[in-house]
Amino acid sequence: MTDKRAIRNDADRAQIIKRIESTDCPFTVSITKGAPRSIEQNKLQRKWMFELAEQGDMTAEEYRGYCKLHFGVAIAKEHDDWAEAYDRIIKPLTYEAKLQMMMEPLDFPVTRIMTTKQKSKYLDAIYVNYTGQGFCLTSPEQ
Repeated sequence: MTDKRAIRNDADRAQIIKRIESTDCPFTVSITKGAPRSIEQNKLQRKWMFELAEQGDMTAEEYRGYCKLHFGVAIAKEHDDWAEAYDRIIKPLTYEAKLQMMMEPLDFPVTRIMTTKQKSKYLDAIYVNYTGQGFCLTSPEQ
């Protein structure tokens, strides 16, 4: 059985310590700095993609693929294993094929591997880029 969870506060920390103490040996523990992206961040990203589609000339999925390729890849490359896979599988492709790889049904993982900090950086890049072009996006504070 695999038990993977984000520890976001002292209560979470206490809960995982109890879980470790009650687990029979042998077992493996892995700790990764940072928490995975949040549900709120995912909801905001989806909202923005639909807002872009309403105002622009692409579908929400096309904007999502574009953003993953243009803003997300550089951030996701902070993960060495991911960067190796991207460089081996995606990098040699044409630009058009890379865009297709970012979208459904292929949907190469980019934002899925991000921490909350990385996802904030990603969302900031989207916001600055598109509001700078005159698009109206829901403010992150809302």
